[in-house]
Amino acid sequence: MTTTSSSALSYPPSWYAASVEPLPPQPALEGDTEADICILGAGYTGLSAALELAEAGYRVVVLEAERVGWGASGRNGGQILFGYGCGESKIENLLGRDDARKLFDWSCEGIDLIRERRERYGIDCDWRDGHCTVAIKPRHIDELSAWRDELAAKYDYPLEWWDRDTLRAQLDSPRYLGGLYDQRSGHLHPLKYALGLAHAALNAGVCIHERSRVLRMTRGDAPVLHTANGRVRCKTVILAGNALVHGVAPELDRKIMPVGTYIGATAPLPPTLAQSLIRNGMAVADTNWALDYFRLSADGRLLFGGRASYSNLTPPNLRSIMRHRMRKVFPQLGDLDFEYLWGGVIDISLNRAPHWGRIGPNVYFAQGFSGHGVAATNLAGRVLAEAIRGQHERLDVYERIRHRDFPGGRSLRTPLLVAAMSWYKLRDAWW
Repeated sequence: MTTTSSSALSYPPSWYAASVEPLPPQPALEGDTEADICILGAGYTGLSAALELAEAGYRVVVLEAERVGWGASGRNGGQILFGYGCGESKIENLLGRDDARKLFDWSCEGIDLIRERRERYGIDCDWRDGHCTVAIKPRHIDELSAWRDELAAKYDYPLEWWDRDTLRAQLDSPRYLGGLYDQRSGHLHPLKYALGLAHAALNAGVCIHERSRVLRMTRGDAPVLHTANGRVRCKTVILAGNALVHGVAPELDRKIMPVGTYIGATAPLPPTLAQSLIRNGMAVADTNWALDYFRLSADGRLLFGGRASYSNLTPPNLRSIMRHRMRKVFPQLGDLDFEYLWGGVIDISLNRAPHWGRIGPNVYFAQGFSGHGVAATNLAGRVLAEAIRGQHERLDVYERIRHRDFPGGRSLRTPLLVAAMSWYKLRDAWW
């Protein structure tokens, strides 16, 4: 495969951007146009909805401020997981057991939807099966055991418990005491998948305008999205910009907080070394609040992520911090450095539950993926598309989840969140 530098693609530097075939630039919006559906954001949510709606016969226009997959969809950890960022117990407390079971099953549909689209549209995105959630401390074993029992009893979702020796046979790290293995979950190259979705959407007749930042929205019976050089008048709007959109719908801004997260990629490792680290090729994440997550790329790099920032500032000495965390997991790598190191922002809701719904009769949105969004964003696009087509039963359930504004307003909500997260980091270190 031909590779193109991230500067040529106009993406933030990352191994993902350096290892993909570029999508031909899509023209910026110039002048006025009309559509049935106008979507803000060409990430997974927006592209998923666009594809579903275009194939149902709607005229769809997507407005993207940068390039397709420029945000979290093209820079994330690539782990494809069931559930939501808040966990199953929180959903049950918010909605009751019956609806919690529905949401859980739908989250699994999100995983299957990615598999289906890979096959149907021929998307080559380096998919690998398998994910393991690993325990660092004895209390983590108890937590994972309780979670396994809950998933089996309430959700008919079996996970395999691997004791320390079983885990070590697949993951050559002395750090972990055991883990829960899930064969259904997996991992992929996130930007390749985003570009594959965009190709499929374009082939279905979707019109994508890159470099077309939405500056404001005029609401009404025929909403209008305004960019610097054009306008789209439509019947229905989907807001799918998540953490990167401000001011278009202020009532949504107050419900989410942008959080920075970071990933490093080593140079390709010798094949025998790469194979020895993670023998079955699974993705791995620990159970700490400030978690580490890692996997091998298709060309044998170790992709290692973590070190979230709640202050909107890149942590000082990020490279040395990430290298230290990687050595704690794989001490045999010694002073191995990262060839690429990048970050981006994700959106979290106050309760970490998905925030999907409608503003009035013809403005739809999905946000609040809370670090658990690769499968859930694909599902969100489908659920929004169903509602627009008149099948709103699933979106109605998501809309029943109550969401509060982050406390403190714009000036105080970030320092308040930083203070709260400091407590969780202390908990990781001491208990």
